Amino acid sequence: MIILSILFFITAILYSSIGFGGGSTYLALLLIWEIPYYIFPAIALICNIIVVSGNCINYSKTGNFNLKLVAPYLLGSVPFAFIGGSLSIEKKIFELLLFLILLIAGILLLIQNKSFTKKNITIKTPSLFISLFIGSIIGFASGIVGIGGGIFLSPILFLLKAAQPKQIATTASFFILINSISGVLGQLTKDNVLNQISGYWILFLAVLIGGQIGNYINLKIFSNRTLALATACLVIFVAIRMGTRLMT
Repeated sequence: MIILSILFFITAILYSSIGFGGGSTYLALLLIWEIPYYIFPAIALICNIIVVSGNCINYSKTGNFNLKLVAPYLLGSVPFAFIGGSLSIEKKIFELLLFLILLIAGILLLIQNKSFTKKNITIKTPSLFISLFIGSIIGFASGIVGIGGGIFLSPILFLLKAAQPKQIATTASFFILINSISGVLGQLTKDNVLNQISGYWILFLAVLIGGQIGNYINLKIFSNRTLALATACLVIFVAIRMGTRLMT
């Protein structure tokens, strides 16, 4: 548990410095450590909430928060994140969904990695229907497996050219926070989940400290592009590993 806590701590520092919660990496680590599958969505979501809370406070001070941009995605995601989080599914189905979601997330992060080099962006506001639809799909998938959804929303907003990069980063942080709260509330409706996750308090403490450090120093060791590429490779590696295990 000590090694896992250190890895959670490092993850929180890296992700909080660029506005993400680290949910996908927490899931990957929990999967490697073979934590019971029915509780690690709740663990990852709570870690997300702890980390991105600081991000949201910092971003709100910069003036990059755009309520008009994030609201339609949240309206679509929040109810579906709760529904997804409340569903009890078999382990094989859960692993298959996690495999597909991580694979798609990794590919989207690779696409976003290229977007960091684009400085001149022509903003195109998506329609309300498209925003609600995207939010609902991300929310449902995120609630089931235990991620905040920013790893999906951020690349999609880049692809749609919905806003400037700083506004997209801010939008992703607020989306992760609200979506994670809704998802974890759904997860906690399941029997015995609350009692089980209380034994992993050291992980929550690790990401709390790591998140605060990342927010304070605004880590610049790695560029956003480098971190997105490294994260994409990690997520795809875990997805392939899961896919291989599912076929055996």
